[in-house]
Amino acid sequence: MLCCCVNSGSNKKYAELDAKLERKMVESRRYYPGHRSLKSMDSIIMMFPKLREGLRNIRNVFESYDQDGNGTIDMEELKKCLEELKLMSLSEEEVKGLYGWCDVDGSKGIQFNEFIVLLCLIYLLAKPSSESREEESREMGPKLVESIFDLIVEVFLFLDKDGKGKLNKADVIKTLNNEDYPLERSPKHVTNMRFEEMDWGRKGKVGFREFLFAFMSWVGLDDADGYMSS
Repeated sequence: MLCCCVNSGSNKKYAELDAKLERKMVESRRYYPGHRSLKSMDSIIMMFPKLREGLRNIRNVFESYDQDGNGTIDMEELKKCLEELKLMSLSEEEVKGLYGWCDVDGSKGIQFNEFIVLLCLIYLLAKPSSESREEESREMGPKLVESIFDLIVEVFLFLDKDGKGKLNKADVIKTLNNEDYPLERSPKHVTNMRFEEMDWGRKGKVGFREFLFAFMSWVGLDDADGYMSS
């Protein structure tokens, strides 16, 4: 089970990252129109084969930079990886903050599931916000990363019906039980369980980072050679 323990000195920094990510998700609604084509949990599940294929490719990247073969990537290995993937557009301090935020088990090393979340957060936060820089955004990072993470962002935006950058329980349950698509509605106990998997703090609100960890397990990342068995 994932642990979210951080020391008190890090709480403020992580709260700032959470707020920055929340703002980014609100902005992203303008640049990710694909979320409007999603209708139900079934339409999300149909993405899973493509997502699994992409995650297998990213796992190959992870393994190539895990130079000591211990199943984790340290900060130095991560910097080399980000330079290779052309994702080193955030400052080193920002990357270190995200690294600590994604090391949820406090192991001082990023495991594969944490690596996926970390890459996605870096990719998203580094994207330009202004429309005038949209071309620059498209050029940043390889298609390997873009094709997977853009889909995941669209799923989050689909569930974030009020467009405030965080998921709330009522909207998620209503969205997954869409009365306009009765044959694709998820049972209430299933939608409750899905939300509880995301809502680590039991506050009824879920940020993009918590969503990412839960969504990876839905896709089937926890079957990937024991990487989720932390």
